Amino acid sequence: MNELHLETSPYLLQHAGNPIHWKAWNDKTLAEARGQQKLMVLSVGYSACHWCHVMEHESFEDHDVAAVMNRYYVSIKVDREERPDVDATYMKAVQLMTGHGGWPMNVVLLPDARPVWGGTYFRKNDWINALEQLHELFVTDPQKMEDYAEKLTEGIASLSLVDSPDNYTVPPPEDMEPLIKKWIKSFDWEFGGYARAPKFMMPGDYMFLQRYAYQHKLQNILDFVDLTLTRMAYGGIFDVVGGGFSRYSVDMKWHVPHFEKMLYDNGQLMSLYAEAYKRTGNTLYLEVIKKTHAFIERELALPEGGFYSALDADSPDGAGHLEEGAFYVWEKQQLMDLLGNDFDAFARVFSINDFGFWENGKFVLIQREAIEDLAEITGMEAGELKSKKKAWEEMLFSEREKRPKPRLDDKVLTSWNALMLKGYADCYKATGDEAYLQAAQKNATFIAGRLWDSSGKLWRTYKNGTAKIEGFLEDYATTADAFIALFEASAEEKWLHYARQLTDYCLEHFYEEGHPFFRYSPVSGEQLITPHYETEDNVIPASNSILANVLYKLGLLFENQHYEKRSLHMLRHIIPTMDYPSAFSNWLNLWLTHSGPGLELAVCGPGATESLKQLNSRYLPHVLIAGCSALSAVPFLKGRFAENELLYYVCRNRACNLPTSSLSQTLAELEL
Repeated sequence: MNELHLETSPYLLQHAGNPIHWKAWNDKTLAEARGQQKLMVLSVGYSACHWCHVMEHESFEDHDVAAVMNRYYVSIKVDREERPDVDATYMKAVQLMTGHGGWPMNVVLLPDARPVWGGTYFRKNDWINALEQLHELFVTDPQKMEDYAEKLTEGIASLSLVDSPDNYTVPPPEDMEPLIKKWIKSFDWEFGGYARAPKFMMPGDYMFLQRYAYQHKLQNILDFVDLTLTRMAYGGIFDVVGGGFSRYSVDMKWHVPHFEKMLYDNGQLMSLYAEAYKRTGNTLYLEVIKKTHAFIERELALPEGGFYSALDADSPDGAGHLEEGAFYVWEKQQLMDLLGNDFDAFARVFSINDFGFWENGKFVLIQREAIEDLAEITGMEAGELKSKKKAWEEMLFSEREKRPKPRLDDKVLTSWNALMLKGYADCYKATGDEAYLQAAQKNATFIAGRLWDSSGKLWRTYKNGTAKIEGFLEDYATTADAFIALFEASAEEKWLHYARQLTDYCLEHFYEEGHPFFRYSPVSGEQLITPHYETEDNVIPASNSILANVLYKLGLLFENQHYEKRSLHMLRHIIPTMDYPSAFSNWLNLWLTHSGPGLELAVCGPGATESLKQLNSRYLPHVLIAGCSALSAVPFLKGRFAENELLYYVCRNRACNLPTSSLSQTLAELEL
């Protein structure tokens, strides 16, 4: 029988009514497959995945498919967001077998859980034929499968090996230049991002490129980052009506998105736009921050401070059928009826023309030119057009709220919440808006109170008042990173101490001597077919690269050389493996930090909090800033508080200049 009704994951519950005898991934299910000596089908996806829904409808709701799967296989459904360890391990297998990956991911396993065949989306007949042939082979020639599984598992294990000499030293920053030159060749100089489709937003890439270009005074790369952020903000992939970013665009111009909205994208993009706003003062970036905050607060925020995971790509159309993007798109006649005499100006601003057309008479709103240029074309003053644009968006929002909404993935994931927490902390730094600080503090309190066990471990997921699944390295690294960001924003030292506790837990439970990196799963926890070490940055940076950056910061703030050495050791081992820079952007950020010009600033004394607000609103990516308005036990701040005077200490490599009470002098010392 189908056992998924016992689960809490929205993705698993979506499959609870399938005629397939789905089971969850757990010790009991795996033992059953071994005991019965049955092949397993492992099917991995997530609730907002459009093609997962398609394959469910075509195959997993079909009784012919169910007859084959139920007769010959133990069938397991996995929510990749709950079990990223399972997903990552078997995704390596699929990529080795097919040369590509994606979701849904479907893999056939031997009874001992080693993979022998797999791929992504399959049509019904292809799926049935493959399963029948694999079962026949398993019965008639099991040794052939055994031999293949052994070689494939060895291949999976080899992907985690990093072969770098222990005496390798971190090269000077000039050695990054060949990587950057290689990177530039992939830039799309018309629409920003990379010159390919589909087009994914990669916040970590642009965070690094912005910093690198700023520190090396490379205006062309800064222009490219601004082009990318501007084009993304113009719409299509960004929901100009309701706020928030979709997952990716299917085209080169950021126009037609894959309409799901994920918390982890929006949290990181809040950080990116906050940093870019500090550097430029561009009000378009501030508008993106405000609208994204409104979306998160309205659609994904729990009352107790946590954040839900995602909104689905699909929503009911006018006939009640699930359709991708139905909630977001507009037909020309609808817009003409709503806007009346304003339609022509609206159509010029939001491309109700060939540029903005999608399919089947539907348009996805996207701006093509800057508002100042559009004002001139429409014969309005820029201020007047901005006011009209705002009013149009508010009117469309009210109209759109009458439509059936996309389905909500209402599980809470620790690492994604941490990325959102950091996004809010960074937005508070950039803008000084207390709403962002309050959201960050509320979420941090939620994580510490609901997702952090008294034994010291984090839980991965939370729903209906219950936390479950032991956390992965990603959860610890992102949470520690977010807590440091909240300390930097608020000067509340408890968050810094919490970050240290989580980092120490990683050193104790995720690290094993002899390997330069931390395991993705606890060393003493559930063991999959091979250990997984996440080292390559993706849409979310690698958990090891996040933790290496965390270790470096904590090493400075707590004057702990062990942390710094561990961070440096990880960096030394990853640099020789860097081939394509976008897969290592967060490591490159650490390389830039280690190689200078790194500066630290301590702000101590009465009024430190207000002074930190001023400093944090400036773009100073090469400066670690910490402060206290009372006596502090943090080693970097200890002994620097004076009751009657606000003092600034500028330090480089643990050597500090004489303190000054002048903010302007301090800023001059921090200039590159």
